[in-house]
Amino acid sequence: MRPHEPAFNPLAVDDRHYLITGAASGIGRSVATLLHRLGARLSLVDRDSAGLDAIVADRGVGIQTYVADLADVEAIDPLVASIVQKMGRLHGVVHCAGIQSIAPVRSLQIEAWRTIFAVNTEAALVLGKAMASKKVYAGDDGSIVFMSSVMGMVGAAGAIPYSMSKAALDGLARSLALELASKRIRVNCIAPGFVETPLFERTAKLWDEQQRQVVADQHPLGFGSPNDIANAVAFLLADTGRWITGSVLVVDGGYLAR
Repeated sequence: MRPHEPAFNPLAVDDRHYLITGAASGIGRSVATLLHRLGARLSLVDRDSAGLDAIVADRGVGIQTYVADLADVEAIDPLVASIVQKMGRLHGVVHCAGIQSIAPVRSLQIEAWRTIFAVNTEAALVLGKAMASKKVYAGDDGSIVFMSSVMGMVGAAGAIPYSMSKAALDGLARSLALELASKRIRVNCIAPGFVETPLFERTAKLWDEQQRQVVADQHPLGFGSPNDIANAVAFLLADTGRWITGSVLVVDGGYLAR
């Protein structure tokens, strides 16, 4: 490094404003923590007010929080308007909020399926549509990241609604990327394998030790951590991802390589 030259950080997102959903725990919380460390201003959305408060207590200034249930898709546009009014227009969105249920097809309830699809996929569409607006988008190298899953690519018994919602999310990202490219907004998905989050632990409680070992063995590098996914998000948001759009970045510890 030359004398008096500032340290170069290719992942820097200084003073960029990002909306992160599902930010109170798991992957969303790790994304929020990393982006704040990289210099971003954040608007965080989750149903868990205590979890949001904990992030503010840990990270301090430059963060606004909003308690909202994204299953209420009609409330998303007013929420985004409030966010822009308080913190300014957005440079990007990271949609980490997601829910799932485990049930065989014979037991599926249509209302439960609709709730999963609303949070995982419809909310993503509404957020992406909002970013197309001049009132919302800051107009400077925008980036949208949707949190997908390897389950959208390979499927899993008992996870039909979840797998469907994630496969639809991948299709949304590809088409939206083409529509928003002229606005210099990139749109991508990240497809994690099994990551040790509260959502993962709720699922893992349904397994016995043998089942857990089988799933672990499907990941040559072991289960992932939320930080593994946060690093990939930062890569796509920062200038490092400036020529990537319409892609699904798989971060799965080798799950799909088997």
